[in-house]
Formats: sequence, C-alpha cells, structure tokens
Amino acid sequence: MLYMVVEHFRDVAAIYKRLGERGRMLPEGLSFVSSWIDQDLKRCFQLMETDDPGLFAEWTACWNDLADFEIYPVIDSQEAAARVAR
Repeated sequence: MLYMVVEHFRDVAAIYKRLGERGRMLPEGLSFVSSWIDQDLKRCFQLMETDDPGLFAEWTACWNDLADFEIYPVIDSQEAAARVAR
C-alpha cells in the first residue's frame, strides 16, 4: 500500500546532516518511492510503500526530534476513478 508522508521540518539543516550520515533509516519492509520539498524548505512530501503501517512508528522514532509527521494512505488516480465508477 502507498502512503503520503508529510514531514514538517523543525530543523532542516539537522535533518539533511543526519540523512547524509545515516541515510533514511528505514526499517525492512518500508520503502521510499520519491519525495518533494516545498520551496520554503519547511515541508517534505514523501511517497512511501509498505504492507505494514506499524513500521512508520519505528521509522518516525528516528526523526521525531527534528520533524513532525502526518501519514496518509493514498491511492493513485486510476484506482480513484475505478472506485468512483463502481
């Protein structure tokens, strides 16, 4: 299943420093797909994939001193259209 993760940065410089030193620190079973950063460098929108949403707790624990998180299950536009058509 796909998830849109919205990270609200508290310290963007510290986030990029840790990312460079330790990587994303994703637990096995949680996959990074892609990300986008707003122009103000205050929020990151990450598309991630997992069959176990409980893994987000493990991952966010590595970062929650530097960011706040919103995590939403999402579907692509084709799936949304199929659901509407039913």
